[in-house]
Amino acid sequence: MLAVIKQRDMVSGRLTDNIDSFLLLMLFKFGLDVGVLFLCSQKQKTSFFSLCSLSIILADFVTVFLIAIMLFLGPETYLELICFLLANASAIYGALPLPMMCLGLLDYCLEDTYLGKQSSFRKFLRNAVSTLLVWILAAIYSFSYVDFDLKVQDSETGIKALVCEVEESKLTTFLLGIFSALILVLLPYWSKIPKWVKQSERLFEARKEPENQTSDLLFMSTNCLEKKSIEQNYLEETTYPPPLWLSLTLGFAIFWMPYLALSVACQFLGFAIPSYISVNLLWLECTNSLLLGVVFWVKSNTQGPYSQLPENVCMWHIYWHLNKGTQQQQLPVAVLNPSDKKIHILLCVQ
Repeated sequence: MLAVIKQRDMVSGRLTDNIDSFLLLMLFKFGLDVGVLFLCSQKQKTSFFSLCSLSIILADFVTVFLIAIMLFLGPETYLELICFLLANASAIYGALPLPMMCLGLLDYCLEDTYLGKQSSFRKFLRNAVSTLLVWILAAIYSFSYVDFDLKVQDSETGIKALVCEVEESKLTTFLLGIFSALILVLLPYWSKIPKWVKQSERLFEARKEPENQTSDLLFMSTNCLEKKSIEQNYLEETTYPPPLWLSLTLGFAIFWMPYLALSVACQFLGFAIPSYISVNLLWLECTNSLLLGVVFWVKSNTQGPYSQLPENVCMWHIYWHLNKGTQQQQLPVAVLNPSDKKIHILLCVQ
């Protein structure tokens, strides 16, 4: 794809300089990535994907800083430099996704091995070196194969433009594949999804309840009629829980479907997106959730929801419990006894 640096209307003589548009676009991306980092940051800061997030934000900041400097230098200086920067930035960002996904998956697979049980400093050092190596290899590829020469393009409408060739993002195809797979998997269960979502919300609230207690929980007995009634309601609601793979897929889709739908809509509307824009923290967190969900599913057969994997926005453990059925949980259920206005905690023990 071509990035228009400057264009002139030969009929009216109007000159349009787009350098400020590139700066605003990168500022928007930088702000978006910072927001995603604070909203979706993992507690395990030494993981490979956490360091990748920080590296992308740092690269965004450097790009914004360089474009801002070029803007102050003036058009007689920045024309060649801006083309060099955009062409190489698009190539570098475009080369990041595949190695980041492979190394991120490897990092999660090693989590329960000897390498995963090393000290936090060693994990940080290992993943920092891996992240730096990915960026170095991407930069070497960019400087070796990218054409950053300015080109003049004349259109039939009488507009002459200075353009620079940048790499179009291939992530839209990847995201389209994920979106299509989610639709095909969830469509046969469309009528049951609202019920499963309500059950997952109830599980989430039941999990939050003991965490919000400011003192020790008092486990008090309640009458048999209350307990029998609640257990019977749970049995009715969870007679047909989703299989584990479907439950985890639902957890991923609930959080990431809006982002995937927006990406697919941009592709169908013909919006060409360069790699230095599409490779952002939204994509990285979405990919992180996808890979983490796959690893969680594989390890759940032996470890259940209690693996050493970092926490994720999709809350996989909640959907693991959804698969097992609410009545089989070890989660506490709060019941209000109208007679004495006290909260009774029922523990369902199987």
